[in-house]
Amino acid sequence: MPALNYKHLHYFWVVAKAGGIARASERLHLTPQTISGQVSVFEDALGYKLFSRIGRRFDLTDAGRMVLSYADEIFTLGEELEGVLHDPTRGRAAQFRVGIADAIQKAVAYRLLEPALRLPEPPRIVCREGKLVTFLQELAVQRLDIVIADSPIPAAVGIKGFSHLLGECGLTFFAAAKLARKYKDPFPNCLDRAPLLLPGEDAALRPRLLQWFEKLAIRPRIVGDFDDSALMKAFGQVGIGIFAAPSAVAQIICQQYGVVAIGHTEAVTEQFYAISVERRLTHPAVVAISTAARQDLFTRTHSARAPQAG
Repeated sequence: MPALNYKHLHYFWVVAKAGGIARASERLHLTPQTISGQVSVFEDALGYKLFSRIGRRFDLTDAGRMVLSYADEIFTLGEELEGVLHDPTRGRAAQFRVGIADAIQKAVAYRLLEPALRLPEPPRIVCREGKLVTFLQELAVQRLDIVIADSPIPAAVGIKGFSHLLGECGLTFFAAAKLARKYKDPFPNCLDRAPLLLPGEDAALRPRLLQWFEKLAIRPRIVGDFDDSALMKAFGQVGIGIFAAPSAVAQIICQQYGVVAIGHTEAVTEQFYAISVERRLTHPAVVAISTAARQDLFTRTHSARAPQAG
């Protein structure tokens, strides 16, 4: 294998971060054809496909996600070096490397990680989102400090680690105001035959929701399945369907997306775990996250005054 071409690695990194060739070309001030050609040359040199191309979409392959994790470190260190050379007095901040399973709501991820930024010497957070199994593999070789997930380590994975429960909370259901007005029955009966947006197959919450609907003999119309929780809320924001999210961040979701809470339940809960290679949490940032989650985030009612169902 020839020596690694860092210019090609940088092109790949920008495409992965930008989400496609067109946006990457704007950032790099190069034509899309040039970038596409250089990425293809890089793939040929490595002997692996880094993207699966579907139309204009560029989705990372397993090999692409691994290369991206290294590229993140390489170019993050490069940016840090430039900063230190420009201002030698500022020193180097410790890194806190976090993998966020893609089933985790973005608002919850922020609320969980924010206490680490309030430490006396806050670390530089390197935060990535992706599949839980991929992150567990990186955790095992100490390329991550912690993984935030909605489930403990799956038994079938066979990776040694420890799942620390940060907390759990019930669910609040949201809808655009115009859609909410169409379904006026008391909660949760208003969900019967209503359009519903569901989390994807990998989400631990999905089977619990479906079992709850079955128990209550409620038959919503499932109009969308989403691995990306932010995309699900974007569809909900414009009235495509009703969606559920953790009650702990209900007020944030109402404010951010302009939706209304139509009801909440404690009969279905979502759990949040910090997965580490340590039996006892010792990393200062992880301790801060765990303490704040138990003492604040998951101890109050955040249901935005929505009706409750058992």
